[in-house]
Amino acid sequence: MADVAREAGVSGQTVSRVSTGRPNVDEDTRNRVLAAMRKLGYRPNSAARALRSGHFRNLGVIMFTLSSFGNMRTLDSIAVAAAAAGYSITLIPVQHPTQGEVTVAFSRLSEQAVDGVMIIIEAHALDEADIELPPGLPVVVVDSSARYQYPVVDTDQAEGARLATEHLLDLGHDTVWHISGPVHSYSAERRRESWAETLTTHGRPVPDVIVGDWSSEAGYRAGLELAARPEVTAIFAANDQMALGVLRALHERGRAVPADVSVVGFDDMDESKSFWPPLTTVHQSFEEVGRHTVSQLIEEIEGAPPSSVSVLVPTELVVRASSGPAPRHPTADA
Repeated sequence: MADVAREAGVSGQTVSRVSTGRPNVDEDTRNRVLAAMRKLGYRPNSAARALRSGHFRNLGVIMFTLSSFGNMRTLDSIAVAAAAAGYSITLIPVQHPTQGEVTVAFSRLSEQAVDGVMIIIEAHALDEADIELPPGLPVVVVDSSARYQYPVVDTDQAEGARLATEHLLDLGHDTVWHISGPVHSYSAERRRESWAETLTTHGRPVPDVIVGDWSSEAGYRAGLELAARPEVTAIFAANDQMALGVLRALHERGRAVPADVSVVGFDDMDESKSFWPPLTTVHQSFEEVGRHTVSQLIEEIEGAPPSSVSVLVPTELVVRASSGPAPRHPTADA
């Protein structure tokens, strides 16, 4: 910094103002300092700056699983939003959301010098383990049933399931069968509860739930079971990957989609429009979830009081060719 100051003919304080982007430097002086920086190959020392300011421009992420589509899209959107705000992220995967593992994750993050933490552990175990989070550290919880006094950001799971179920009922189907995500999943629970509540509100029977694991293989197995039942004319799968397995099973069993059975998914993954037939699904904006999560955490880091109000990002039904009017006479020998 002293070398840059000599080269530009300014004080070290002026170089500091330029390197930190402060506005109280006239344009000619700023350009002279920047030219000196380029000439001398000067790079601001972020570690030294962090020691002075107490901020590291680094956000921690604790995540339960890297295998699910939703979690990976959420992580991607958080990384993009963090980079746009001038922050990096440090990811700590957690195999099992227990007190011990999450405590270790926080310990590892503290060694990485983070300014705040985002928790993406959507399993009920986070609640049940009575996990204690370090006091004074800004925290935002994403897609979880946690009952802590931290900001929570999530897709409006209940709204999405209601839109999917009502869409099928509006097409004339007597009821809607549901293939759920895992029992420990908060997202799966909210979608399952909303599906059942919507059927009850409309005075329709609530069929037994088939529980899957988010995979296309689980959807395929459930689809084979449902394809053997001629009364099944509408299926709401809790995610697009399971819906893909359902489409395969119905095709193999000779049940046409949507002439015999309508299928709706949830996620609106990029490939959904290329399924055959293209999949009607619920779109959730992972980009908005990431943006809200990062902005809420940065607000806390910068001194704003933590909010206990949940942010629910709206969903949207995307109608494609996999859903259609209920058949007048379901094929008894299908």
